[in-house]
Amino acid sequence: MPVQLTQASLKRLEGVHSDLVKVVKRAAEITGQAFQITEGVRTLSRQRELVKKGASQTLKSRHIPAANGLGHAIDVVAMIGGRVSWEVPLYHRISDAFKA
Repeated sequence: MPVQLTQASLKRLEGVHSDLVKVVKRAAEITGQAFQITEGVRTLSRQRELVKKGASQTLKSRHIPAANGLGHAIDVVAMIGGRVSWEVPLYHRISDAFKA
């Protein structure tokens, strides 16, 4: 059954390279595992904040728009019953859909 991306997830895809957006939407069509997008494009100041918190290790994130003005990374979270889940096998299912 296709995954329904929320309006918030779709909004977070704004500014992300169109090829990656297509991959996200196709993954949502073919996986049975619910997921949402938590972040797409980031500003350098947001990236600095994440590095400071230890949530990222680099300021050279692909979330920061490239010379063409587009981001080349997204963050994904698995969902079960409308709640975030950190169960690793769920992320394998999502990853398999992205790879396909």
